[in-house]
Amino acid sequence: MGTTYLHAVASLDGYIARENDDVGPLHDWYFNGDQPLVPDEHVDAHGGAPFRVSAASAEYVRGMWERQKVLIVGRHQFDLTNGWEGHPPASDHVVVVSHRSKPEGWHPEASYHFAGSVEDGVAIAQQLAGNGDIGIGAGGVGGQALQLGFVDYVAIDVVPVVLGRGKRYFGACTDDQVTLDDPDIVIQGQGVLHLRYPVRKSAT
Repeated sequence: MGTTYLHAVASLDGYIARENDDVGPLHDWYFNGDQPLVPDEHVDAHGGAPFRVSAASAEYVRGMWERQKVLIVGRHQFDLTNGWEGHPPASDHVVVVSHRSKPEGWHPEASYHFAGSVEDGVAIAQQLAGNGDIGIGAGGVGGQALQLGFVDYVAIDVVPVVLGRGKRYFGACTDDQVTLDDPDIVIQGQGVLHLRYPVRKSAT
């Protein structure tokens, strides 16, 4: 079985977007280099411009996305992006945690699966991923997955900006302390610092 990681771009003060979902400058680094991340045929679903990043970011992100077979997101992100029109930037399958089912008639060819809870979503993702990795979007769903012990790594692409307020990387799920080890990946890109922290597992 592959690894499961929580991942998103965040400001220095730990926000993934403003309250109105505007990401401001957080995603500028996706477009400030000359190295492509994904083919350009679905740029309309990914913000309208092709991803072009620095060489250092490209090596790191491509490796992550190539290993990722399943992406887990919440319903809010699905609605916000319209599920990237069935073409996520990475992964063969997407699991959406939602109490609502997939919209009727929405891209029937896309491998999107809906689950009523984080636990069910992770179980579905593990079946679909095989030996591949599972990515979980940050925010409420990601915070729940971390608290429930489903996350092996926390990966943060830190952008040098302070938003002051907004939507938190770990959502509102802060009931229990989660201890991380020192980062095993530290990569300086252009306008972004890529960090990956192993989650310290409790002794059994």
